[in-house]
Amino acid sequence: MPTIEQVVDRGTETLRKTCDSPRLDAEVLLAFVLGKNRSYLRAWNDKVLEKSVISQFETLISERLKGVPIAYLTGTREFWSRDFFVSPEVLIPRPDTEILIEQCLAKIPTDLPFQILDLGTGSGIIAITLACERANAKIFAVDASFGALEIAKKNAAFHQCNNVEFILSDWFSNVPPLKFNLIVSNPPYICETDEHLTQGDVRFEPTSALIAANQGLRDIFVIANHAKNYLISNGQLMFEHGYNQAKDVQRILINANFINVQTYQDFSGNCRVTTGFLSEF
Repeated sequence: MPTIEQVVDRGTETLRKTCDSPRLDAEVLLAFVLGKNRSYLRAWNDKVLEKSVISQFETLISERLKGVPIAYLTGTREFWSRDFFVSPEVLIPRPDTEILIEQCLAKIPTDLPFQILDLGTGSGIIAITLACERANAKIFAVDASFGALEIAKKNAAFHQCNNVEFILSDWFSNVPPLKFNLIVSNPPYICETDEHLTQGDVRFEPTSALIAANQGLRDIFVIANHAKNYLISNGQLMFEHGYNQAKDVQRILINANFINVQTYQDFSGNCRVTTGFLSEF
């Protein structure tokens, strides 16, 4: 019977022609099957594996060979040093969204009540991360997908978040008439003709959470023009958006009566988050 090292080597060779990180993918999948972390594979590389383990591993390798994302195969993805459940009902959390979290946390007080609306919560990574980092905040997490909300609720329970409320709603349609200090959103912002939709993980992610009309700006426009009815005076609206959309998002916010509009870059130096404050006049 083959050892851990032999099985990982075999999986690596199988994935080499189709994956950017074949050994990493093979190690993650075998560790998942074994219920261990990757360091276990190195510490016990000469351990002989049972046929059932090898069979499960080979099934996952076959799915990965088709392009199915690792996160969907294992059912989890790390974000902000926490593990989150994911499924094909939701987008896979990405490091770029941590820029959005950083900007939010910089504005949320640590010791005062603060009401936040997270539009298009998906797996709940934004709402739940903010809830965990700011215990005095109250977050309302909205999504139009029942399946996505079920995943988000599962994540909230896993992280023992009691300050998040989930709402099934198409943007503001079912949001109660409250006033929020901050509205945050990572909405669909990819143009339907974008070539990236046929590449990588996005091929398997829900298109409803990816694609927006009007060159990817429709949902940003809708949110910006309704947000003023749900923000306190000088309340803040914050978007994650595409790398080439900063000027358009800035224009949308300014035209919707937002001031002090600013854009922040992601870890790769791309414009990724744009924010503005609702004018008091």
